[in-house]
Amino acid sequence: MPWAKFNKNDIKAVTSLFEKNYGDLKPFLNFNNAFQLLIAVVLSAQCTDKRVNIITQELFKRYSKPSDLAKKSLKDFEEEIKTCGMFHNKAKNLIESSKILLEKFNDSVPGDFDSLTGLPGIGRKSANVILGTYFHKDTFPVDTHVFRVANRMGLADAKTPEKTENELTALIPKNCWMKFHRWLVYHGRICCTARNPRCPTCFLKNYCKYYAEK
Repeated sequence: MPWAKFNKNDIKAVTSLFEKNYGDLKPFLNFNNAFQLLIAVVLSAQCTDKRVNIITQELFKRYSKPSDLAKKSLKDFEEEIKTCGMFHNKAKNLIESSKILLEKFNDSVPGDFDSLTGLPGIGRKSANVILGTYFHKDTFPVDTHVFRVANRMGLADAKTPEKTENELTALIPKNCWMKFHRWLVYHGRICCTARNPRCPTCFLKNYCKYYAEK
């Protein structure tokens, strides 16, 4: 059967399949407030959420607001997060971000995109995760899983995460963006893996460009 681009009915069908199989997924990173989510998001770069949640279980006992971290020595903080990949840069960025949040944002995390992306270590995807997860804004973060699954399925046909985001937000109903983001992430982890995707048992195979063409 030749591949055809997704239409509104296809999106409704895919949404129903995701709902049936995964339900309403909770955030993958543990946190108690916006600052702790920011810490977790920064630590999650090229590191598994499972590892980050192990690290932050102890970390969050000491750091609940930017002022708790702003005056911490780089060497000491590196020691606390050393089991996380790229811990030197992450420690440096988090301490610098904490200083900015303390001085410019009254010891709190701002809820707007431009302010967040102005912080060291916070890019487009990270800002969208914070805004969508904590501030409940309509965002569609595109990480490696979302980028791979969306383009593999045919939900997007883009070469960059930002263009993928633009295509997904044009296709998916706005009130479903964060839910759909989590579905794509989870699906990319357990089924549509980078190597050897489990196509024969995938509940989305009838709506997948990759499966139709391969």
